[in-house]
Amino acid sequence: MPPKIRVVKDIDECAFLWKKYYPVESLFDIWWVRETFAKNYMRDNLFIVHEENGRLNGLLPLCRVVEPTNGFAFFPGEIWNSRTWMEQNKIIAENSDVMREMLLTLCSFQNSADIRYLCKTSLDNIPSEFSLNGTADETGYLFYPKNHEYSYEKYLGAFAGKSRKKILSEVASIEKQGISFRYNDPDDLDIMFRLNISNFGEHGYFHDPKFLQSFIDLASNLHKNGMLRVVTVLINSEIAAVDMGAIWNNTCIMLAGGTNKKFLGIAKLINLHHLKWACSEKIEYIDFLCGDFGWKERFHLAPRTLYQIVLK
Repeated sequence: MPPKIRVVKDIDECAFLWKKYYPVESLFDIWWVRETFAKNYMRDNLFIVHEENGRLNGLLPLCRVVEPTNGFAFFPGEIWNSRTWMEQNKIIAENSDVMREMLLTLCSFQNSADIRYLCKTSLDNIPSEFSLNGTADETGYLFYPKNHEYSYEKYLGAFAGKSRKKILSEVASIEKQGISFRYNDPDDLDIMFRLNISNFGEHGYFHDPKFLQSFIDLASNLHKNGMLRVVTVLINSEIAAVDMGAIWNNTCIMLAGGTNKKFLGIAKLINLHHLKWACSEKIEYIDFLCGDFGWKERFHLAPRTLYQIVLK
């Protein structure tokens, strides 16, 4: 049988294809995580499927994003600040011919496409005529405790003396105020959302009510599946910071956070707390996602480039 390209729009068939063929290598690869956002955004799906001899050998899962681009983005098209958010997206293509046929099919719809946060393997089979469309997108940052022999002290020992002394001095000054930690209280997430919105306004994740509701639903689903990690820092019984993460397969992704502006340096303290916890629990890695935000490189996190394909 000759190769066949088809386009799938029905959400149930999209779910079937994803669950059967999409490699689950991170939290964002789990169907119900994607579906949580899809239910709030209600995009028109466009899963491009390449089949040959009755076997699927290509899958490009997209959806149409009417606002702001009237183009296509990686499924489920969750938008904040005009661009998608979920990372480690993957295009399944057995070879460059399969990739070519899927991209040509996408071009036939005469809409733009901005396919973000792709793993590098998704560009391995991009054909030469599309190679200029595949470029570096943003850099993600990860912490690997094994690189420090699961020792928080050895991690700190990798800093230059003055830098280490400055960091520890700043943390100590906060600790003197009387800190305590609270773990895995989902009720603290309401405060996290409020703090985040207060700090970032229209430039933050949660300015868009659809994104906010998706996160509320995601937190609920993570909690039901025993995967939610909430870390709350209190200073004299007042909430100073709340971070939300997800634990999957001995890895942790830090998804969002909020800090009280009243407590200077509290973000540094809670981030170091995550690193210390990862060492003590022998976590494979913590993914702090893309964006440096002025601290990730300074804290010696490992960079990982993600990529994008832009078609106009």
